[in-house]
Amino acid sequence: MAKQQSQSVPEWLAQVAFFDGFTKDEFARVIELAEEVDAEADAVLCEQGRVGQDCYVIVEGDASVLVRGEYVVTLHPGSMVGEMSLVDHRPRSATVVADEPMKLLRFDTKHFQTLLAEMPEANNRVMAMLHARIPGSGRPESA
Repeated sequence: MAKQQSQSVPEWLAQVAFFDGFTKDEFARVIELAEEVDAEADAVLCEQGRVGQDCYVIVEGDASVLVRGEYVVTLHPGSMVGEMSLVDHRPRSATVVADEPMKLLRFDTKHFQTLLAEMPEANNRVMAMLHARIPGSGRPESA
């Protein structure tokens, strides 16, 4: 995955469902905390069984979630990838692979924790996503 810097970050960031309703100041803080990256098709964003050191918000493109090599679901822009491993400090429960070239926002563990601590709405959205992925709900736990 290639690191990318763009002057248009606020414009495309405002289009990402995860950040819907964020203020101008919150967008500025997200930009400070995140790293914009590009992923080529077939890039592995998260690998099942590995310890997670970062998570992503999908800005453009789709990714497939695989558990033990079996397709589970496709993630679309606005989805967060890899957050569960950063919250529960356990190995990734799924592999996530880019289906096409993607634009992502990457948060390392420290910056992800800062995002959750400083922005209650981000924390609420992450917790809602995690709740939806509880085993037995029919959805993958996350990567």
